[in-house]
Amino acid sequence: MSLKTEDRHDPYAALRHRDFRLLLSGRFLTAFGNEMLSFAIGWELWLRTHEAFALGMVGLVQVVPVLLLSLPAGHLADQYNRKRIVLISELFLALCVLGLGWLSYTEGPLVLIYALLLGIGIARALNDPASSTLLPQTVPPHLFSNAATWSTSTWHIASIAGPALAGLLIGFFHSVTFIYIFDAFAAITFCVLLAMIKGRELALAEKSPTWKSLTEGFRFMRNTKVILAAITLDMFAVLFGGAVALLPIYATDILQVGAQGLGILRAAPSVGALLMAFLLAHLPPMQNAGRTLLLAVTGFGLATIIFGLSMSFIVSVAMLLFLGAMDNISVVIRGTLLLTQTPDVMRGRISAVNSIFIGISNELGSFESGLAAALFGPLIAAVAGGIGTIIVVLIVARVWPEMRQLKMLTPEGASP
Repeated sequence: MSLKTEDRHDPYAALRHRDFRLLLSGRFLTAFGNEMLSFAIGWELWLRTHEAFALGMVGLVQVVPVLLLSLPAGHLADQYNRKRIVLISELFLALCVLGLGWLSYTEGPLVLIYALLLGIGIARALNDPASSTLLPQTVPPHLFSNAATWSTSTWHIASIAGPALAGLLIGFFHSVTFIYIFDAFAAITFCVLLAMIKGRELALAEKSPTWKSLTEGFRFMRNTKVILAAITLDMFAVLFGGAVALLPIYATDILQVGAQGLGILRAAPSVGALLMAFLLAHLPPMQNAGRTLLLAVTGFGLATIIFGLSMSFIVSVAMLLFLGAMDNISVVIRGTLLLTQTPDVMRGRISAVNSIFIGISNELGSFESGLAAALFGPLIAAVAGGIGTIIVVLIVARVWPEMRQLKMLTPEGASP
């Protein structure tokens, strides 16, 4: 018993597993490269076109494949070799990125740039469901929560450092071509690291018709109340509490802090999330995970309201830090629930459904915030979004009492 308790309180328990370190290193490299890639594409298209529509098309051509192909990709991930799917999709992504590098170097036509961005969206749509099954292969079930915490930490580090480094390098070299080459190198390196992972084999689903396979995924999610409640909370929190989409307006018109202030405001949620991730890694396992999730999303809504009302730059940054920290609690709990509550044979399909929910909430959240700001002003948009988030928490707590009653995230019977 003492060994079990000690291992559970070890903040670096997941990192002591070689396979997990390999996976985490690969994911950090690809996340870092993808963040630099997003910065480079936006910068290059803006310089070449000076049209906001050209930037909007970048998100559209990449999110459409995710919405259309995620479910079939989840079906494939539960029927065939998952590691092989990830390897193929990463190599395809690397080829598309190298193509972008060539078009950047030669100043090729924009239509080919968007065609390659569509290819990247297809690669990610096929990759994500299969990739979600890799983490459970690298650590035992009792370390799923610890592994999810470290996984989100590396993503936040990449999301902070990637754009910052990309901006510095572009300013120094006055070119983005090398960023495309680096991202392709990161994808290929991830493939090498992935090939080195031995991992435990996860069971695959029995071969079945695609439509039946897809409906099984939705039926499982509908019947697993805690997962459905967690995803609902996250989706509507992002949908209503999209204050981040309004940051340019706050930086210029309300707080009047200019481009440098906008950079600080944009970085604040990721910094808060990163600090919370390290705190969660060092704290003992949650004893009341369901209530913690409900309180975290409530805190997210309250921080959004105060940010919307704030006329102080310091208060606004503090609220964005707190908002990011609360969001990370939600991400870790939801991610751990998906790991612990999902059978191995359904991991691909459940991840696919989750990807669709996240994609829809992110895109519609930005649209909703922008539309509300255009109609009623940014202050009302932010405050109303925060209030809407809190109302969703109350509804979820009432409709799914299983969430209020959720205690430990670690599955019963799991032990070192």
